[in-house]
Amino acid sequence: REGSRNRHSNHHRQFPGLLLLPAAPESGAMASVFDDSKGKGFELMRKGSFSLLSGEMQRPGNSSADEHPGKHEKLRKMMENYLPNTTEGIQKSLVQHIEYDLGRTRFNFTEESCYQAAALSVRDRLIESLNDTNAYFEQQDPKRCYYLSAEYLIGRYMQNALANLDIEDNYKKALEELGFKMEELYDYEQDPALGNGGLGRLAACFLDSCATQDLPLWGYGIRYNYGLFEQKIINGRQVEVPDYWLAKQNCFEVPREDVTYAVRFYGHVERYHENGKECSRWRGGEVLQAMAYDNPVPGYGTYNCINLRLWKALPSKEVDFDKFNQGEYLTSAAPKQRAEELNSFLYPNDNHEEGKELRLRQQYLFCSASIQDILRSFKKKHPGQWDMLPQKVQIQLNDTHPAISVPELMRLLIDVEGLNWDHAWKLTKATFNYTNHTVMPEALEKWRIDL
Repeated sequence: REGSRNRHSNHHRQFPGLLLLPAAPESGAMASVFDDSKGKGFELMRKGSFSLLSGEMQRPGNSSADEHPGKHEKLRKMMENYLPNTTEGIQKSLVQHIEYDLGRTRFNFTEESCYQAAALSVRDRLIESLNDTNAYFEQQDPKRCYYLSAEYLIGRYMQNALANLDIEDNYKKALEELGFKMEELYDYEQDPALGNGGLGRLAACFLDSCATQDLPLWGYGIRYNYGLFEQKIINGRQVEVPDYWLAKQNCFEVPREDVTYAVRFYGHVERYHENGKECSRWRGGEVLQAMAYDNPVPGYGTYNCINLRLWKALPSKEVDFDKFNQGEYLTSAAPKQRAEELNSFLYPNDNHEEGKELRLRQQYLFCSASIQDILRSFKKKHPGQWDMLPQKVQIQLNDTHPAISVPELMRLLIDVEGLNWDHAWKLTKATFNYTNHTVMPEALEKWRIDL
């Protein structure tokens, strides 16, 4: 990917390097998503060659309402070239982000703003890899794995991304010519506060390894505002304060306002009959929106780039305008406050009833949004073909925190998609995998039925 190269070259080429596992057999025992017994499967490319997308790949069709079908072709041609990774190309990217994204001039930009510009330019290149990888998976339709975890200790992102993209030396040279040292810029990055220990570090390592091994996997989690806590030593004593890692821009995430799901709490179930079958419908209660934030995870020595999708809870209605006009200002903002509760901290204290409820609501929002997203992707490729679900989808639960995903998949298959209990349960059992990381009773969560 040195320089600007055509992303859709039509000449024949081999794609050594990036590999996808074949789909599971149509019948018989289900192979693990990590089973490589049938060989390497589809092949893609390594960096330094052309794009993994071939000229023969099927392109999106024009909308029936599109009065100008040629404009999509023009847009596609304008996106055919990669961003150049030459010294001059990187410097132009930095200058563009400094001026147009950060609003700085040549007279008032700082070392920190240079870090932000460099990080945004790296994100640009990650998005290229992520988009191409997603398009390839969409074309080949392999068996997909989805990793659900309450924690991800991914650490500082920039240096790892540059090393995996094989452009760290390019950036060092480009920055040195502009008067900056790469090692000093690294210190401005804030660690994402998305975990607190071995569970989160293991989850991050799984994503990095799967990206490097070219496995078609996505991770799902929660976009915490404060994580667990930040430790400070004051007068010789430990003091715990919120770790607001989002106080400054997280340059590597991609907000996805177009990917949101409704998640309902409380309420009641209505029974009704349709076409001679008893059905259930969830009504009333409180409805929040889960919005996605994507974080590209590049593999090492390969062009493969997978995704960590984190969810943020949003209110369905930001402000109750009637209550605001009546002078009930605090009450009018209650919907937003209740949504923010779910985004705030990793592992809310569950020594009291409110904490137990908050932790369960937090886990349910994350799991419901993730399962809805997984089913949406499956239905797009295989509408109505529910028996293929375990052959195309495997969901790995990292410890007990996302375990509520199991009844949530059952609910969606039965109440929303119309499957019967036995059919839904058969598919659910064949779709989920689970790993726990301790045998201590206090770490294996249990919830009261009434809660």
